[in-house]
Amino acid sequence: MGAGPVDAVVVGSGPNGLAAAITLARAGRSVLVREAQSTVGGGMRTLELTLPGFRHDLCATVHPLAAGSPFLRALPLAARGAELAHSPACLAHPLDDGSAVLLRRSPEETAAGLGADADAYRRLFAPLAARWDDLAGEILRPFRIPRRPVLMATFGLRALRSARGLARARFRGEPARALVAGLAAHSCLPLENAASASFALVLGAAAHAVGWPVVRGGSVRLAGALRAHLESLGGAVAVDAPVRALDELRGASAVLCDVTPRQLLALAPDLPEGYRRRLARFRYGPGVFKMDWALDAPVPWKAADCALAATVHLGGTLEEIAASERAAWTGSVSERPFVILVQPTLVDPSRAPEGKHTLWAYCHVPNGSEQDMTARIEAQIERFAPGFRDRILARAAHGPAALARHNENLVGGDINGGAANLLQLVARPTWRAPYTTPRRNLYLCSASTPPGGGVHGMCGHLAARTALHRTFGVPDPGSS
Repeated sequence: MGAGPVDAVVVGSGPNGLAAAITLARAGRSVLVREAQSTVGGGMRTLELTLPGFRHDLCATVHPLAAGSPFLRALPLAARGAELAHSPACLAHPLDDGSAVLLRRSPEETAAGLGADADAYRRLFAPLAARWDDLAGEILRPFRIPRRPVLMATFGLRALRSARGLARARFRGEPARALVAGLAAHSCLPLENAASASFALVLGAAAHAVGWPVVRGGSVRLAGALRAHLESLGGAVAVDAPVRALDELRGASAVLCDVTPRQLLALAPDLPEGYRRRLARFRYGPGVFKMDWALDAPVPWKAADCALAATVHLGGTLEEIAASERAAWTGSVSERPFVILVQPTLVDPSRAPEGKHTLWAYCHVPNGSEQDMTARIEAQIERFAPGFRDRILARAAHGPAALARHNENLVGGDINGGAANLLQLVARPTWRAPYTTPRRNLYLCSASTPPGGGVHGMCGHLAARTALHRTFGVPDPGSS
């Protein structure tokens, strides 16, 4: 299928590809999305991976950045079937003494569970949560001179630190340090790395400002709502329509690719050699090993508070989490991996037959690792929930290679579109003007561009704004 008589073609229908298409369509441009798979969504797919009637999200399930995205929040997604469901607590982090730290919507309630660190926690997170809209407007875009310099100076002084350094400097007790470590580990960076603290600050502030919700019925509903909104604007989507080479799309005035640098190199072999070399040097981060379970009852947590949160972090102390993340970055696997676990049926029982439950979890592994982490992940769950294995009806495991087969953008199992180290937070994927390539009508709009990974749609939205300005002559509202 060719480009046809359209102004723009978007290659790939992940959240960024759909966001790019919506932005173009809203500006009055005709747009076609080409998707290689039979359904849209990229990682936002919901499948029966274990048993009939048990619906599991292939990748993303918990959506703090979708709830907090300046772009997605402005769309009528709930009216199109993407209803968000919130658990009583955003996150639980169990400890070996049988207690659990709870990250609640209120900074004050969260702080109340941290003992002597309560005041330090409030001082760190409450101001960021109170100004979430301003903060999100600054960080969910390319690096530039801030519009809110005082806010960003305050944030930046803390965000540029290592997560380990921030946790140890700010907090005296293990519960608060462990909570920060688990939040920061979503970065897939060693917690000793500069800027790893930024992930803890952003995810913690988002929890207090907008929550950590799941989508009722599965993340596929969010993908479907984005598609429905695009089609209501006149945009078109073609599934089972892979693009093998960008030469197929010469009829379009602009082409936006929701792909990583590796896929772009394959799609456009005639790009200038210097640019190709820079793309080839783009660094991918650790992969993930993901598991899904069908359960005949809820997880039997030792700390009962863990049943209050859809998301649970399993890794005990700051030092244990740091060791696990360092291992994945340096090419080995941890015997006690840090595990991010989600129990969506606590708030969305529609995902399983009555009285049954779905569960998923993943840990970080070296990019492209073939190590089977099933036993290690289940041992970590059993550590904090004795008797868990007795409740398993079926399991499904997906290592990096299996995830990449479902979605080519997950190179080596990297779910963030490339390493989020300090260099690649500033220059992503190269030092060029964001989203542009040496070919004037060709743009990148994936998580390999600013602001990076997460279901927020901002990479696609901002890339489309760049295309509207450069290719179609539409004034860029961000330049005023």
